[in-house]
Amino acid sequence: MLRLAFILIPAACALFPGASQALGDQPASERPNVLLLLVDDLKPALGCYGDPHARTPHLDKLATRGLRFELAFCNQAVCAPSRFTLMLGAHSTATGLYGLGNRLRHSHPRAVTMPQFFERHGYRTESMGKIFHIGHGNEGDPESFSVPHFHDKVIEYLDPASTEGGKLTREEAYFTNQQLNRIHSLPRGAAFEAPEARDEDYADGRVAAEAVKRLRAAKKRRNPFFMAVGFVRPHLPFSAPRKYWDQHDSSQLPLARDEDHPAGSPKIAHKRGGEIAMYSPVPRRNEDYTVELKRKLVHGYYASVSYMDAQIGKVIAELDRLDLARNTIIVVWGDHGFHLGDLGIWTKHTNYEQANRIPLLLVAPGVTRADTVTRQLAESVDLFPTLAELAGLPAPEVPQPLSGKSLVPVLKDPARRIRDHAFHCYPRKGGVIGRAIRTERYRMVEWKKPGAPAGTAQYELYDYRGHPVEQRNLAQEQGEVLARLKGILARYPEAVGR
Repeated sequence: MLRLAFILIPAACALFPGASQALGDQPASERPNVLLLLVDDLKPALGCYGDPHARTPHLDKLATRGLRFELAFCNQAVCAPSRFTLMLGAHSTATGLYGLGNRLRHSHPRAVTMPQFFERHGYRTESMGKIFHIGHGNEGDPESFSVPHFHDKVIEYLDPASTEGGKLTREEAYFTNQQLNRIHSLPRGAAFEAPEARDEDYADGRVAAEAVKRLRAAKKRRNPFFMAVGFVRPHLPFSAPRKYWDQHDSSQLPLARDEDHPAGSPKIAHKRGGEIAMYSPVPRRNEDYTVELKRKLVHGYYASVSYMDAQIGKVIAELDRLDLARNTIIVVWGDHGFHLGDLGIWTKHTNYEQANRIPLLLVAPGVTRADTVTRQLAESVDLFPTLAELAGLPAPEVPQPLSGKSLVPVLKDPARRIRDHAFHCYPRKGGVIGRAIRTERYRMVEWKKPGAPAGTAQYELYDYRGHPVEQRNLAQEQGEVLARLKGILARYPEAVGR
């Protein structure tokens, strides 16, 4: 359920009003708008990230207007927690918000989210589509926005055959908070469908249309806007109009080569089944996946990305048409990555690279230069302080612990470095938390219960030089590297329990 992208408008474009003034000097009416585009389950399967199979012309064009982060990572590869880290600027290990069903105001009633912070400084804050996670008993966070949230579906089908004739499916029930006590007695929905349909027949098309309407209304107002627009594809099911499937030849799409867990890796790090098994015709055992099914799943993912890309294109086109882009910060963010059969894993919910690396694009007029790239390691929690600084707001002082760093120095100069690693985590049963340190070359994961003796920990260490997918756990072979990364992890507080 992310990854994230930031894009900034070229310096040749008009600067923010008052850009030459000291940050914080502008009146609210002259501050830049913020357009936050969130995408569910988006790995860097985009043309601008060098994926030759992607058909993403709109995001590719947007990337040329600002800065692309090559090494951006979510802070937990689960939808609800990942969005909490973004909106709170705080790691899951600091808040204890690890689960899909966690309710923010139950455990942190005084927390101030990023949109709340902007609202307190004169912004009108709006949301539509998938922003906070709604489902699994979670109702999102209405307190974060100035006006009611525009909600739409995550699990959606047009063909009755996809739902055994229109029945409530397991994942539909989860995402609409229905019959949560009898999920596994419900039928499985189809993993994919490709009907002849209009873009607006699915939720992402309707959300894009709503965003266009909201931008037109915003043009008439004087106060700046903070607008969060969430797209659900490529989240399962891979439901997208036939024309987007037709953009891809399934026989040419890549299938995973490494389908075994990394050699020497601890069992607690592994995954089989999970979310993917909630969909038909996915078999229970990995060894029963046919090549045809694997190709259809990969095809569905890329088709869904193309569909989402077209919807973002409509929103950006309207922003440009209204002449709002010259004073609007644009962020594109995926909530986490996605496994497509690598290591024998589908979807997310791991501490591995494919589940945690995200696209992050940022366009900030007068700050970023056109068509630039950085290898600065970035985290989702960095966006809160970054956007606050870009908007000329004071550094956030909020009740929750802030874990992020402002990326503004990197936006101004992509060669600048503000940290040498990224942090993320993943919880497992029994209270064990996997805390990870990712440097430009390595990832180390420590698996242990919070507060347990150091001797109970299990470790993973992977070298990504030339290997985008984990192959062998090097923790027993590269003691010096392991010790260095353990030293970095030791600077972090012990994880809060679930």
